[in-house]
Amino acid sequence: MIEVLTTMLDIAIVVFAAGSMFSVGLGHTLGEVVGPLRHVRNVLRALMSNFVLVPALALLILRIVPLEGSLEIGLVLIAVAAGAPFVIKLSEVAGADSGLTATLLILVLPVTVLYMPLVVPVLLPGIAAPADAIAQPLLMTMLIPLGVGLLLRTLWTEGALRIRPLIGPLSNIALIVVVLTTLIVHFDAITGIGWRALVAVALLVAGAFMLGYLMGGGDHRNREVLGLGTGQRNIAAATIVASQAVEDPTAISMVIVGFVVGLAILFPTARLLSRSEAGDSGRSR
Repeated sequence: MIEVLTTMLDIAIVVFAAGSMFSVGLGHTLGEVVGPLRHVRNVLRALMSNFVLVPALALLILRIVPLEGSLEIGLVLIAVAAGAPFVIKLSEVAGADSGLTATLLILVLPVTVLYMPLVVPVLLPGIAAPADAIAQPLLMTMLIPLGVGLLLRTLWTEGALRIRPLIGPLSNIALIVVVLTTLIVHFDAITGIGWRALVAVALLVAGAFMLGYLMGGGDHRNREVLGLGTGQRNIAAATIVASQAVEDPTAISMVIVGFVVGLAILFPTARLLSRSEAGDSGRSR
């Protein structure tokens, strides 16, 4: 039974990630997605938030909430991995700019592939992060579906806009399957991780969101996207390193807990951002 659910989980993750990115491509032009990369200050803020401040926050948390070796490894891997497909759904819930969210992913995904192999051995001596193993799933499930969607939008705009509403329900179903099967398949790991590890992960996710939000500058759209995009770490990349380089079940369990805690914190946060946005719109009228 567990093997069947594990297979379902693997398929659902691919469907959700690819479907979400494909939908974003269908709904935006190439200029809308790539254009914001011209704003150097915003690009630097995004890179600083994801690849400097969040790893530094993880090291600070480990001083405040010390963890045993494998759990510490898991937390660091979560912190250094940026660019998660789930931020697309978070942005939808928050009513944030999905095109800007795709821009953020286009920026941080390649950097994650290059960054993790360089930084992981420094922060975690003796542990390697294989760049090719990280790059392949990110390319296949995120960047290529986005590119295909953008291409369809360019070549067949009317058809792309007709197809897009069909993709949303599919990715929503896949997300529900991902959450439920994760809780079932990894229930023992999640419940047995210990309260200190849960506190450390919660502090990392909440702190990462706040760092991104504050680094977003004066534009509320940038704040929302960068806050959610920084708070939601790339669990897929972290899991690849934990399973291939660490080969420690406890470290893998810590990464999985990071995914569950991230959703538990960031989905309600996105909902609050949505209500705040609606309130501001109402007052502006």
